[in-house]
Amino acid sequence: MKDSFGREINYLRVSLTDRCNLRCKYCMPQDGIDKFTHDDMLSLEEIYEIIKSFVSLGVDKIRFTGGEPLARKGIVELISKVSKLDGIKDIAMTTNGILLKKFAKDLKQAGLHRINVSLDTLDPHKYKEITRGGRLEDFLSGIEEAKRVGLTPIKINTVLIGGFNDCEIETLVNLTLDEKIDVRFIELMPIGEASAWAKDKFISNDIILEKVKTLIPIEREDPSSPAVYYKLPNALGKVGIINPISCKFCDNCNRVRLTSEGLLKLCLHSNKEIDLKKALRDGEDLKSFILKSVLKKEESHHLEDGEFLDKNMNQIGG
Repeated sequence: MKDSFGREINYLRVSLTDRCNLRCKYCMPQDGIDKFTHDDMLSLEEIYEIIKSFVSLGVDKIRFTGGEPLARKGIVELISKVSKLDGIKDIAMTTNGILLKKFAKDLKQAGLHRINVSLDTLDPHKYKEITRGGRLEDFLSGIEEAKRVGLTPIKINTVLIGGFNDCEIETLVNLTLDEKIDVRFIELMPIGEASAWAKDKFISNDIILEKVKTLIPIEREDPSSPAVYYKLPNALGKVGIINPISCKFCDNCNRVRLTSEGLLKLCLHSNKEIDLKKALRDGEDLKSFILKSVLKKEESHHLEDGEFLDKNMNQIGG
């Protein structure tokens, strides 16, 4: 399946819910969210039908996101069904890690291959601050369980926040020394209600290479990956730098997103969405609808100067 610019689309990111058990400052409003009604959201059966259609069209990589995907009941059973589809090569999940101690074993047995986890600080007090109440010990115990059952390689996603965790860059980079863990630094994006806060706290990822001069650039294994990778000498893991604001990686983009309310988002940096839920519930030929929709994928980031995404990250899918 190709878009109108000849890019092969083989990666679908599926948001299972806009709900989360944390309230990270750059992701969700402090007072929580206006919850969708049952009819507003895709059922797990509908999500499976949409995934099945995408896989039949050539998608071979699925990533489950949220909100917090493990907050959605039935996730283990859904992954088990998706893992049995012909053509699936990779099933991954992005999670805050808090519930991994409970779910890691079942997720692995169901067919989940690997996880990305969100971690912005190794300081318990700062972790509680940025997540508005989270406990670092819950995250760490979840990661240990994920490693134990083989949900690897583990990638840690760190949002770089000026005046908050830029003093921890070296510490976070050193996590890659003795274990096959990748730490990926992501620039803070001005999204939704947090856009003004994020703009004030934004710093470029260039600071990472300035602070850790021993990082060595390594060859890019996947041209569609948004990360540029580096490595400390003799380290087992890698350090990734993702610059969604100061650097675009659109030429090799191979992904689309499905929100929990059934909207197809062809580009993260665009406010345009296509209603797959309506097409499904109206009985349209889903494969044909998807093929036509993918042809509308933007060539590059599609926000005008000064324009921000009008949804919070938990509504889009991380």
